[in-house]
Amino acid sequence: MSVNAMTVPAGEALDVLRAGWEAQKAGHITASYMLHGRPGVGKTQVVEQLAREIGARLFDLRLTTIEPQDLRGLPYYDHETRKTRWYRPEDLPDDPAEPSILFLDELTAASPMLQPTVYGLLQERRVGRHVLPGTVFIVAAGNTVEDGAIAYQMNTALSDRLIHLHVQAAAGDWLDNYAVPRGLDASVVAFIKTRPDLLDTTERAVAEGHLIATTPRSWERVSQIMGAVAERRLRNVLIAGTVGEAVAAEFALIADDIAATVQVQEMLEADRKARIALYPASMHGLNALIYGLIGVLDARNVQQVIDCMAEIRNLARHRPDEAFARMPLGELCTYGFEGLIRKGLEIGLGEHFLGNEAYRAYAAERKAAGL
Repeated sequence: MSVNAMTVPAGEALDVLRAGWEAQKAGHITASYMLHGRPGVGKTQVVEQLAREIGARLFDLRLTTIEPQDLRGLPYYDHETRKTRWYRPEDLPDDPAEPSILFLDELTAASPMLQPTVYGLLQERRVGRHVLPGTVFIVAAGNTVEDGAIAYQMNTALSDRLIHLHVQAAAGDWLDNYAVPRGLDASVVAFIKTRPDLLDTTERAVAEGHLIATTPRSWERVSQIMGAVAERRLRNVLIAGTVGEAVAAEFALIADDIAATVQVQEMLEADRKARIALYPASMHGLNALIYGLIGVLDARNVQQVIDCMAEIRNLARHRPDEAFARMPLGELCTYGFEGLIRKGLEIGLGEHFLGNEAYRAYAAERKAAGL
């Protein structure tokens, strides 16, 4: 049974959940949402981001590790009323004054024995006598059988209780809305910018019988390895065990080149003549530089960062390398400024762009070109 819902990138799934939360908060609609998608595409990160944005406490239940009684609680005998009552489990939110997200992860891999209990949460927002307050937003997530993960087919009774989204990894969405804002290693960001087809290879790996595939989650782990393990040989072994040997070999070539040619801090400290000689003469090198400049932007270096970004469009005039003549330098500069301005506005540095001579010249050129 396929998921015949709309396929959206993780960033758009977050937009949908934001709208769902606002609608629930305003009293218009209270529903439960289901994020389908391959392992590692970012479903959990979407829910965590929503919780941070709305200031909600996140109750993250992995349904493959609990039993029905874990949701129902423990019984005790009330001697006064001579009735059996139930202690409420701590995993169920109960504070009506506090926004909460109840995240039912691995729903499709949960035991069929647990599903009747979950039905009550999704449809009636209760388990036995334990009722969820109106401030609780319910999101579930899971893989499908086709994803190569352990999963049961979702029956129609459960499906009917949910609003479904099919989350799929998309390189542009991941770079702009997750990797760059989270400050992932510039070599990872530049590699996916150059090879967007290698962001998620789960389908190909399953078809070829390979255990290891690339996913947004595995690339985030590669970023952590790049920052944590200094010895190249050991680092490459760890990365091969994360994204597979063939992809790791291709990544290592680019990561080594970036490490040798991209020197963000040196460029910020150099004068203009010396700085021009430091620009890397490759697409992945310039992409890494762009993401590196966005990553280091702060109030102390904003002018130098803008100067470095603006100079990219002029490299073919200042450097005789044939490589620069072949590259879309204007487009790279514009793409870089889009990310840089977004970061600048987020940290309150927007006014520095209009006051920078190099940025004003760049903006005037675009205006003269009708852009």
